[in-house]
Amino acid sequence: MSPQPPVMDMSTYPGGEKSLAGISLRAFVIGVTLGVSVCLTIVVCPFTSLWRVPFFLASLSLFHFLEYYVTARYNTRYASVSAFLLTSNGWAYNAAHTSAVVECIVASCLFPDSYTTWTAPVYGVKVHVVVGVVLMVLGQMVRTVAMAQAGSNFNHTVQVEHKEGHRLVTSGVYRLFRHPSYFGFFWWGLGTQLVLGNVVCFAVYAVVLWRFFHSRIEREERFLVLFFGDEYRNYKQHTWVGIPGII
Repeated sequence: MSPQPPVMDMSTYPGGEKSLAGISLRAFVIGVTLGVSVCLTIVVCPFTSLWRVPFFLASLSLFHFLEYYVTARYNTRYASVSAFLLTSNGWAYNAAHTSAVVECIVASCLFPDSYTTWTAPVYGVKVHVVVGVVLMVLGQMVRTVAMAQAGSNFNHTVQVEHKEGHRLVTSGVYRLFRHPSYFGFFWWGLGTQLVLGNVVCFAVYAVVLWRFFHSRIEREERFLVLFFGDEYRNYKQHTWVGIPGII
């Protein structure tokens, strides 16, 4: 008897939630965008403050790549097309990033000597750029490490059912932060706007991100108390969120 062909997971076919074609296409686009953006940042940095735009696009590309890669590496069953988070966050997410790029370009063109120079330079580098880069690196590292350490217990959506094998992670970065992935994205997002020199988008990002995470954490913790009871209540008392105003 000839061997039977392996059974293929239909979700990996084009149009499926784990479409290999969709994953490869997104990975290609992200890779090209990252490479081109890094090159543009290096080339134009000595000549114009608009180097911040390709730098932002490069950091955004890296963020979305890591979202999928870490999911595929440490939480493989959820490695779907949506794990890139390119479209699953809705139109507001994409509109926010588009607005950030537009504000940076318009401000640099219309107010080159005032709008993007609102802090004093330190050794030739603007303070807000340095602080922004630090926040971006810190935020990205904490979020990526949190996803890796949580493994199969991490999910991009709030879980409303206690699934088998779901445990409360309290070690590693979770020993300090109760929601390290939220901490990471909040400060990463604000860091990008500091680097871009955006005044309006920085304020809008701060308000929108704070309201989003405040609501999400409040909802998520109601379910976590149901899932883990006193174990989560005790854990909550000894950790913090790391986002101002959210206890």
